[in-house]
Amino acid sequence: MVKIKKTLVLFLVMLLTFSLVACNGSSQTGSKTSESGTKTNANGEVDTSEEVTITMMVLGDKPTNGQLEKVMKQVNTKLKEKVNAKLQLKWIEWADYMTKYNLTLASGEPVDLIITATDWLDAWGNAQKGAFMDITDLLPKYAPKTFEDVSKDSWEQTKYDGKIVMIPEDSYTQWVNHGFFYRTDWAKEFGITEPIKDFETLGKYFQGIKDNKKGVIPWDTPGTNVTTAWGYTTSYSDAIELPITTGVFPIYWANSYEDAYTVMSPVFEDVFVDYAKMMKDWADKGYWRSDVLNYKGDTRALFQAGKTGADQHHTETFSTLRPQMDVKQPGSEIDIFAWSDTRDNLISMSITHGATAVGAHSKNPERALMVYDLIRNDEELYKLFNYGIEGVQYEIVDGKRVRPEGYDETKDSFSANFWGGRVDKFEIPSADKWEGMSEIFAQYDTIKKPYPYGQFVFDSTPVEAELSALSQVTAQLVPAIAFGKAGDPEKAVKDFRKRLEAAGYEKVQKEIQKQMNEYKKLVEGK
Repeated sequence: MVKIKKTLVLFLVMLLTFSLVACNGSSQTGSKTSESGTKTNANGEVDTSEEVTITMMVLGDKPTNGQLEKVMKQVNTKLKEKVNAKLQLKWIEWADYMTKYNLTLASGEPVDLIITATDWLDAWGNAQKGAFMDITDLLPKYAPKTFEDVSKDSWEQTKYDGKIVMIPEDSYTQWVNHGFFYRTDWAKEFGITEPIKDFETLGKYFQGIKDNKKGVIPWDTPGTNVTTAWGYTTSYSDAIELPITTGVFPIYWANSYEDAYTVMSPVFEDVFVDYAKMMKDWADKGYWRSDVLNYKGDTRALFQAGKTGADQHHTETFSTLRPQMDVKQPGSEIDIFAWSDTRDNLISMSITHGATAVGAHSKNPERALMVYDLIRNDEELYKLFNYGIEGVQYEIVDGKRVRPEGYDETKDSFSANFWGGRVDKFEIPSADKWEGMSEIFAQYDTIKKPYPYGQFVFDSTPVEAELSALSQVTAQLVPAIAFGKAGDPEKAVKDFRKRLEAAGYEKVQKEIQKQMNEYKKLVEGK
């Protein structure tokens, strides 16, 4: 109860802070050239005579082995030479990252560059609250290469209220569709000889581990990982997720790709009851530890150590995990059961899955864009910022990125987590990536459907309080249902629905539907 009260207080503080900042944020949009360290002379030429420090907010745990500082020293030497600027990274740690990310943006702290995303970092919500600067007029002058490279259609997908508020990562190929990683060598021992493509067969695999692998927990995961709720919905319905954030689980979806503008929720469909029943059954059978909701272990490390039979994440992670398993578990074989494997329910990624915004309170938005333009378009800086120092963090052998002789992951690893402007043209293929990924990507290409919500910006203002309340409900109830710890599954889902309805489910659904109807007119030109 104390924990719930503390969480509620935190939400109220965040809501109040956002409200205050939203009032200020709207007045911060647009160029502030006269107040910043970047001015223009009478001929319109950029004057960078004054050195400035640019901050970039990135996601992840800050590296502590000293390599980040060494790499950034070289990055800043080049930025000093080219635009007289110094770049500092501000890390938002993974633990409770969404709360920390939003609180930082709401605080009014003058962050210059912000890694953001419309599907996992609530970019539209923050744009609506005035956290991002309007960079429409600044881009052509201060990030001219980026402005030219991004297509007109792509820029349209970065606009809020008709103004560009973020730069899309539109020239980088990736798939982050989620699924389970599992041991195919073990599956064959259990009589499963075909690739796993559904939850029923995954359950048979888990039971095989229970029956045959003493001391191995089928899926030894923390209770915060509730992505099976996404997975089951995707595997057993045609529903597609809407870009509406409701805490740990998105409760608003569309009927299907073919009916992409009709708002519904799988929570109120039989599919969610079936999901809750399966998770209760799996919990009773011991497919995860009994204290899963309080467990904080590292599933990936356990998987690599052969102490659990499954890991859960997306395709990009699988591409590096597979060769790692060859080293850490010689003779092992792994595969991915992607959520899309069951019924080909796969939507292409949004170009704003990764993006970069300029903070509304940035004191140097012009120089910030100049720094971004260099990192994205200067090949030498791009490789330095993304891969580290050649000869220390990597070498290139036969066109592929490899670790230098004597490389020690603990001592030599580096990461800047620049997930808001990567481009295929400067990427160096990694020897650590499994070569078979091209076949998986080719298979995805045969079933993928275009992302339908690139220009949909949900105005949450009329239902802000209800969305906060709904997020509270999902945080309190979804983990227990996802791990079969909520008692009778049918009753648990019934209670979940009642709590959602009391929190304003129907009001929010109507608001989303109203705005989706307008969006449909925009898309279809009617």
